[in-house]
Amino acid sequence: MKSNNRYLGALIIAPCVIFVYLGGDYLKYLILLLSIMGLHEFYKALKSKNYKPINIAGYVLLVAYYMFNNDFLILMYMLILAAFILLCIPVINLEITFIDVALTLLGFMYVCVLFSFIYLVNQSYGGKYLVWLIFIGSWMCDTTAYYAGRYLGKHKLNPKVSPKKTIEGSVGGLLGATIFCGIFGYFISSYVPGIAIYHYFLIGAFCGVFSQFGDLVASSVKRYVGIKDYSNLIPGHGGILDRFDSILFSATVVFYYLTFIIRL
Repeated sequence: MKSNNRYLGALIIAPCVIFVYLGGDYLKYLILLLSIMGLHEFYKALKSKNYKPINIAGYVLLVAYYMFNNDFLILMYMLILAAFILLCIPVINLEITFIDVALTLLGFMYVCVLFSFIYLVNQSYGGKYLVWLIFIGSWMCDTTAYYAGRYLGKHKLNPKVSPKKTIEGSVGGLLGATIFCGIFGYFISSYVPGIAIYHYFLIGAFCGVFSQFGDLVASSVKRYVGIKDYSNLIPGHGGILDRFDSILFSATVVFYYLTFIIRL
């Protein structure tokens, strides 16, 4: 039954691939929807630990960020103004603390801003090809880590955060992401001229490291607040943040690498 649920969950997720392929506004509004659902899951998880994030503030920031077309300069001004205003609330409402304010802003940055990197990569030079590095880096890391851990895993990676992960699985995931992103780069090199092949291998390596951190970060949050999954939205997979935890970090890696290393 659990296996069947995973297949059903995969079928539910599959249409997202179509939106990535279409790109543009189709992808933008998909990412907006995923961000809204992911932010809801994050705030709900915090409330199970009796924190009181200011939901409406997070959603307003999210919508405003997309209204201004994900402009990073405007984002900086928005965050400063939001912090300025929200820090006044604990003075007026003593049930809200500065920690709740901090978690409200953290949720927006962790879920919404990191999700937006998928769209921003898609909009960059060669983006309709390069955006797939995000998913290849994450999915191949997850897949090769699973099989390497299953057949070779003997040494625990971080048992207090994720008991099943092994060092051997982690190394397998790193190698898998590196190799597959490099191979993908070889095949698309003629469509995105100007990017040396070694950059694809390096992007894959960084994805292999940080997509695993993304998974572990989600696990550490869930362990801290005392939940197994963020939600049961996707059968066999949990919630949006359970399914996209590593992709959020891969998206960040690809966006920053393309922007500051390759300088697209």
